[in-house]
Amino acid sequence: MNKKQIFTRSVITATIALASSQSMAAGFQLNAQSATGLGRAFAGDGVIADNASTMAKNAASMTLFDAPALSLGVIAIDTDVKVKDTGIRTPLNPNRPLPIDDASIGGTSYAPNIYYIQPINDKFAVGASLYSNFGTKTEFNEDYAADLFGGITDVKSVNLGLSAAYRINQQLSIGGGLDVIYGSGKLERGRNSPLLGGKDAVNIDADGVALGFNLGTIYELDQNNRFGLSYRYSPTLEAKGDINYLGRDIGNEKLKMPLPDMAEFSGFNKLNDKFAVHYSIQWIRWSEFDKLETTGGTFSKAYEWQDSWHYSIGGTYYLNNQWTLRAGYMHDTSAQNKETSISVPDSDRNWLSGGFSYHLDSKSTIDFGLTYLIGKDVSVEESQAPLATVNATTRANAWLYGLQYSRSF
Repeated sequence: MNKKQIFTRSVITATIALASSQSMAAGFQLNAQSATGLGRAFAGDGVIADNASTMAKNAASMTLFDAPALSLGVIAIDTDVKVKDTGIRTPLNPNRPLPIDDASIGGTSYAPNIYYIQPINDKFAVGASLYSNFGTKTEFNEDYAADLFGGITDVKSVNLGLSAAYRINQQLSIGGGLDVIYGSGKLERGRNSPLLGGKDAVNIDADGVALGFNLGTIYELDQNNRFGLSYRYSPTLEAKGDINYLGRDIGNEKLKMPLPDMAEFSGFNKLNDKFAVHYSIQWIRWSEFDKLETTGGTFSKAYEWQDSWHYSIGGTYYLNNQWTLRAGYMHDTSAQNKETSISVPDSDRNWLSGGFSYHLDSKSTIDFGLTYLIGKDVSVEESQAPLATVNATTRANAWLYGLQYSRSF
């Protein structure tokens, strides 16, 4: 093997250790719990209680229902992710970056959801839910010149929730539940590398299950004004499956992936018979994502992620007995700080949301929600000095479309 091949293999080893671990960061938080919430940028979602999906944000809200309630729907996420102004520098070309063509790595994915609430009496209610809190997908063309940093990243999660709530008095309710979290991840880097005999530099297809929990409370000033506080504990998920690194099978190890805890305050104020305002502040403990590693220690990568915040405000207009209109705005801050990536681009984002409910009858409703998510240009540098450095500018925008059916019994 000549010196250039030895150098290139070293670049593969170092850059994959950085790039692949970043792209397996469970993506970013996925706000896709309901079409109703989507139409108001999820402002006040934990206390409005206009259908059963409210339990995804605050289990205590189940005490606001006096009849069984079912909601089911799907949200389509159409991402537009651009990677531009890209160049690679190595010791062979330290001062003249090798330019790389711009890439478009977005795609369309779907997040279904279903919720059911069963009041037991005027004090106690139970419920079950199935939805997602985390997920992302990016895919570079296989001939992309920086495939070691790009490749495929596809992370999905499903949250099965079993919840209960209790009304202490006319003002105060409490709730909580168990979360069974299933996560799967697909990661490919350096595909069909000639230096590895046509094997991928990294090829991971793994999944796992972990347990979490959530707690919540709601305080009602009266039937038109209420506030809620909730907390969700998210565990470290251990994924097992096909794990290959630089041609070596390390499937006997598991990939440990910390997930962030979340806390949220929500408020709802109905100002008159026609109009209500609602709002939320959410904290996401992304600083828990300190490193990604395998249980055997073959692979480990430290992180410098930071906690992020969501701030949202919205309004609901009760047009008549058939139509309800809503809109909202959210600003959320990036989880990434010093460590950035072209494969999982992240930035501060702004949500512009709108939606409506059409009441088929007194017990059945169709909801539609639409959001345009606006990201920012981010200067990215991925480096493993002194072997290689990739510089680029990334931007991620998205359209989210939600449709939902809700019924009370």
